[in-house]
Amino acid sequence: MTTAADALVFYGATGDLAHKKTFTALQAMIRHGSLNVPVICVATSDWTKEQLIERARDGIEKYGDGIDKKAFAKLTELLQYVGGGGGEDAMYKNLAKAMKPFKQPMFYLAIPPSAFASVAADLSQYGLADNARLVIEKPFGTNLASAKQLNIELHKHFPEASIYRIDHYLGKEATLNMLYFRFSNAFLEPIWNRNYVKSIKITMAEDFGVA
Repeated sequence: MTTAADALVFYGATGDLAHKKTFTALQAMIRHGSLNVPVICVATSDWTKEQLIERARDGIEKYGDGIDKKAFAKLTELLQYVGGGGGEDAMYKNLAKAMKPFKQPMFYLAIPPSAFASVAADLSQYGLADNARLVIEKPFGTNLASAKQLNIELHKHFPEASIYRIDHYLGKEATLNMLYFRFSNAFLEPIWNRNYVKSIKITMAEDFGVA
């Protein structure tokens, strides 16, 4: 797909990742002129849009760069909320209704990895996967076997060209330094390869979870 998405559907809007990271990122995107489509927030909580806005405000103030009045005002205009107060079936029916005006949405899953495959299947079941893109936050499986199985499940409903996998740890300095150490040191480069190194494990210690 080369055309821009006409809606961002954001799963996990009431969760920890959204509170501490995503709402700040959405405000920054508006500030930089890269977000101009509706943001449809989906979660199992039976919230109102007003509660969602206050959650976004609190997250940006506590964990972000602070409220940008102009950008935040636009964000509140773009935000919509679809909750699960009536059960999962009711939630998806409400989501399908909210999605009727849009032809090429992007579904962003900031949810527990165990739910990736089931959400992809549900989107397909309710006719929401056609011409859509799927963005998945890390981790993508817990090992090679589970990653391959997750690929199989996702490909049942989305073509590979429509699946985007995010692992922001790959852009961390500690990870990039592995490349610098290898290719900038002539004595390491010949032996730091697949013939001698089976795997590299990097621990990123965070002081908050994904509750």
